[in-house]
Amino acid sequence: MLESVRNAFKIKDIRNRIIFTLVMMVLIRFGCQLPIPGFNRLVFQQWFSSLTGDSFDFFNAFTGGSFENMSIFALNITPYITSSIIIELLTIAIPALEELQRNGEEGRKMLVSITRYVTVGLSLIEATAMAIGFNSQGILAQRNHVLTIIMVVLGLTAGSALLMWIGEQITEYGVGNGISIVLTINIISRLPSDFSSLYEMFIKDNFANGRILVAILAAIIILVVVLGTVVLVVLLNGAERRIPVQYAKKVVGRKIVGGQSSFIPLKVNTAGVIPVIFASSLMQFPIVIAQLLGRNGGTTLWGQILRTLNSGNWCNPRQPVYSIGLLIYIVLVIFFAYFYTSITFNPLEVADNLKKNGGFVPGIRPGKPTSDYLTNMLNYVIFIGAVGLTIVAVIPIFFNGMFGADVSFGGTSLIIIVGVILETLKQIEAKMLVRNYKGFLS
Repeated sequence: MLESVRNAFKIKDIRNRIIFTLVMMVLIRFGCQLPIPGFNRLVFQQWFSSLTGDSFDFFNAFTGGSFENMSIFALNITPYITSSIIIELLTIAIPALEELQRNGEEGRKMLVSITRYVTVGLSLIEATAMAIGFNSQGILAQRNHVLTIIMVVLGLTAGSALLMWIGEQITEYGVGNGISIVLTINIISRLPSDFSSLYEMFIKDNFANGRILVAILAAIIILVVVLGTVVLVVLLNGAERRIPVQYAKKVVGRKIVGGQSSFIPLKVNTAGVIPVIFASSLMQFPIVIAQLLGRNGGTTLWGQILRTLNSGNWCNPRQPVYSIGLLIYIVLVIFFAYFYTSITFNPLEVADNLKKNGGFVPGIRPGKPTSDYLTNMLNYVIFIGAVGLTIVAVIPIFFNGMFGADVSFGGTSLIIIVGVILETLKQIEAKMLVRNYKGFLS
């Protein structure tokens, strides 16, 4: 690994890209500490600490603590992620967008521009909702002051737009995966405080009370759980089912072309982290809205529903009824895994392309039989991936509920971190291999 790092810094272009990315990371973390003018930070921190459960922990983890600090990057790039998903879904329903997607580089640039505009629009809507909600609870420095509300809205919107721009600059002039790197660096920034909380809760107290064996056992369990989850994520991201493809020989002029073998790679985790993000966001949305409005439901039916949707109440042996929310969460993860894959992978289109190029799956007739075969294999692979994704997502939830391990990182965070790191290393390695240097993943 050290040799690979030295080789990377020997190449001027790659060295400049890595340095540029590191500088942008520092800029992001600096922006996460800059407060938005117009907020009463003391009142906001008291309000944030009074929240029951972890309705904002998921959002706060993705923003790297920016939301907790109410900095200019409090919205982070979540509006960009949401707008990207919306545009991707709309390309299936709107023929004009589908045509742009097929128009190569020019069409891709147009879709990127549309995504930017949608991002700014979503940021404006989210910022307005947050500013009005916080104003109604007296968290702003001047309550019911129009200019203060406008200042907060513009600050949040500008911060989200700036992060989107930084992500695009990292993609263009850095190591690539700009938006993913922005998200990852914010998630990683929360890990030291999370591990510190685990140390204080399970290790330090036991050592102080003379329970040395219990402290050692707790440290081993934490290490095994974290490393085991990381290994599972690595295996889940790298696993794929390869469908063999054979191309028929044909005569072109005086030459015989074709006849080679290939394969169609079906990733086990075909939808990536999208199902977990969708499921978590859908279940947390009612809780966030209720708390912004200052209505937790109390002991009413609505309050019981909110507590069931809150992942902080799952797997708690003292309140097992709320674990029904975990079952709903698992069903949603599996549903979104199938749903997202169905709109990003079209077996009929793949089968038609194979047929046009003289390719076929051995033992399967071209055309619709091939499409049906790919659909069956895809359904089988998706189920395995969804189960693996569910296990990764549920492990931290289980330990949080059973042992009260109050940490913000979870399966979603680990999937993002590992996936982005591996993809970034692959991109750096590809640039290094062009110059015949040994890469990171060799």
